Amino acid sequence: MTTHKTQETQENASKPLLKTLLASAALWAVSGAAMADITIGVSLPLTGPASGLGIPMGNAIKLWPTSIAGEKLNVIVLDDATDPTKGVQNAQRFVTQDKADIVMGSAATPVAIAMSDTVAAASTPHFMFSPAVLQAGKDAWAFRLPQSNAVMSHALLGHMKKLGVKSVGFLGYTDAYGESWLKDFQAEAAKIAPEIKVVATERFARSDTSVTAQALKLVAANPDAMLIVASGSGAAMPHKAVVERGYKGRIYQTHAAATRDLMRVGGKDVEGAYVVSGPAVIGEQLPDSHPSKKVALDFVQKYEKAHGAGSRNQFAGHAYDAALVLEKVVPVALKKGKPGTPEFRAALKDAVETMGRTVVSHGVLNYTKDNHWGFTTETGVILKVVNGDWKVE
Repeated sequence: MTTHKTQETQENASKPLLKTLLASAALWAVSGAAMADITIGVSLPLTGPASGLGIPMGNAIKLWPTSIAGEKLNVIVLDDATDPTKGVQNAQRFVTQDKADIVMGSAATPVAIAMSDTVAAASTPHFMFSPAVLQAGKDAWAFRLPQSNAVMSHALLGHMKKLGVKSVGFLGYTDAYGESWLKDFQAEAAKIAPEIKVVATERFARSDTSVTAQALKLVAANPDAMLIVASGSGAAMPHKAVVERGYKGRIYQTHAAATRDLMRVGGKDVEGAYVVSGPAVIGEQLPDSHPSKKVALDFVQKYEKAHGAGSRNQFAGHAYDAALVLEKVVPVALKKGKPGTPEFRAALKDAVETMGRTVVSHGVLNYTKDNHWGFTTETGVILKVVNGDWKVE
């Protein structure tokens, strides 16, 4: 089993699943961290508003191999509590105290952005578990595992266009994730579907428990469709709000909502919703010709064997894919440097940028020196909630 460490969490510690995750991580840390050769620091929102993303990622990390190319993995998992300040503290520990060869995280976009300067300053590869948009020239060491908002906007707009949607109401987070989605969605619409316009825009904080005022304004605008930009179980609250205020049009959700928490919390109100996703969670419904079918099925089989039927999760898939990338690039990097050295970290970065087409559960990655997003516009699939389950459109 892969070696892990974790810090004590500050909230939600009473949750059985979280307690199990943290206790297991502490046990793994005792079992063999001293023998590990390749150190990977992972910052995840195991508590806080984005815990619905971080916990399944932590579960998927437990499926990682114990070694790659003969070198043991020392995986250190810390909770960032969906807090940018805590994420920066984690990043500082990884690069100074732990001398991490790779830093991963966070699944929460504002936290990932906050971590990025610290990781880049240490010339350490940074695998982001969120589609975080960095300022120009600041992503030399950052690689995204999730699909970009632009790639997913492409899929959403294609579906909206097919259904004749012309006007869209936007209800999204006030943070970087929400703002980047609005910007990328409008930019992509201008390119491929100029007839589709955002006619009303409302925002809310991740910690908000009600969006009644925003929902009333959007329903009054009566757009053909709503785009809700939220994550995990938190995506259900704004969805229910617009439905309960009488909205009858089509409702779309982003890939941050592609979890069963949406159906669990949203219930009948999310029936008929459209959610853009990577292919990892619907491997059985992919055609045999799809490049990710086998990998997606492998992911689902392994994850659900460990965590139960129906537990498959979009975010767990990204963490699973991270190991696939490591298995491809670590052997290459080891030819140029030893773990724990600047040469090895630089070689890892070069190996990712030159790894070529790499099939993962979420599609096909092809990072280059100038493209640290990896996925192409063919990646996104549209899922519809039908009888409390996903159905590929």
